[in-house]
Parts: sequence; structure tokens; C-alpha cells
Amino acid sequence: MDEVSRLTAVLRPVRAGNAFEETVERLLQVIKLGLVAEKLPPERELAAQLGISRVTLREAIRELQDAGYLEVRRGRYGGAFLTYTPPRPHRDDLRRAVVDMGTDDLSDALTFRMAVECGAAQVLATTPLTEERRETLRERLREVNAAGPDDYRRLDTAFHLAIAELTGSPLLAGACADARLRVTDLLNAIPVLQRNIEHAAVQHQAIVTAILAGDPEAARRAVAEHLEGTAALLRGFLT
Repeated sequence: MDEVSRLTAVLRPVRAGNAFEETVERLLQVIKLGLVAEKLPPERELAAQLGISRVTLREAIRELQDAGYLEVRRGRYGGAFLTYTPPRPHRDDLRRAVVDMGTDDLSDALTFRMAVECGAAQVLATTPLTEERRETLRERLREVNAAGPDDYRRLDTAFHLAIAELTGSPLLAGACADARLRVTDLLNAIPVLQRNIEHAAVQHQAIVTAILAGDPEAARRAVAEHLEGTAALLRGFLT
């Protein structure tokens, strides 16, 4: 699976009337979710994925460069390189993010994420999967479970979005990307704990095992347990 394919959940075609604004929004989602490690995919591929002209794409990239998210380098090894780095975890940042979001909105965001991610896992568990798609899911699992603290958030996002993408439903994949984006600032504000990575690895394996076994109820339970653990961490750091 190439990099553009991994970004399918976010890089959906934009509407013609707001092409520039929606392109900026989609690229910011890619950057903030950590779906690319170093630089954006080539202009030609991005423009095709978003259904826009390369002129519109370049305008959006220039805006994000001016805002400090990207650095454009020319030449054979050039491209749009990421300069954005998530802030270092800090409890005050978490509290500030919750205040900005509002307690009711936080609860709603966690409920939304629970609904769409459990639903995606259930759908995928009932979907006939080619061996290539089954291997894609296993590959995302291997990547996140082998990740260290520096790469964990990015690869965890890729794993969760892959479940939605593999259902073949662009609407469901987009909903899961939106749900993840709503809690990204909160997750970035808490430290990545090695014990939590180890615990999550067991839960990730349970999710994949249930999906590949074609057991939608077990898949739903495994995702729910995993997301409840994340919510518990957020509550713990808020106290």
C-alpha cells in the first residue's frame, strides 16, 4: 500500500466551490494526524486524490508554508516537507485543550469516536477480505506494535484509520478520520507511556484477530475496550 493510499480517509475529493479552503483543511488534517512522517506525497498524486488542479494545490501548500506547517524545497529531491511538530505533552496543555473544547464537546467527541470506530470494526469483520487487504491490516498492526514513543501516535492513527479504509466505505473512513482529529490535540497533550504501549499492543492484536476471524461482536468489544482505556488515560491526566 503506497503512501497516498494510506491517506484515503482524509484525502477525499473536495467540493469545487470551496476547493482552496477545503484543500487547506485536508492537508492540515494529514499533518496534524501525523499521517506522513517527513513530506507530503508528490503534487501530481495529491492533486488527483483531492480532485483539484495543481495550481489550487500549490496555493494551499504556499499558505501552509507561510503558516509554518510546511517547507517547500525545489530540485530533484524536493517537495513539501513537514515543519510542524506536535507540542510536547504537558498537563496544562491538556487542560487548556479541554477548556477550549468544552466538557460536553469532549464527551460528545469520545462518544462519536466510540460509535464510528466500533462500527468500522464490525463492518470490516463481516466484509470478505482479499489476502492483500488482510495483509495490509496485519502490516498496520506490526507497524504500530513495533513503534517507539516518538512514532507511536502517528502509527496508531494509521492503524485505526486502516480499519475504516479497508471497509471500502469512503464515508465511514472520513468519519473515523474526523473522530480521530477531534481528540488529536488531547492525545498529543499526554505522554506516551511504555506500559500503555504494551497494553495497547495486546488490544490491537485482539481487534485484528476478531476482524480476521469474521467475528463482528468480538471486534466491537475489542475496540470498545481499547478506546475506553484511552478515555481513562485522558481522565487520569485531567485529575
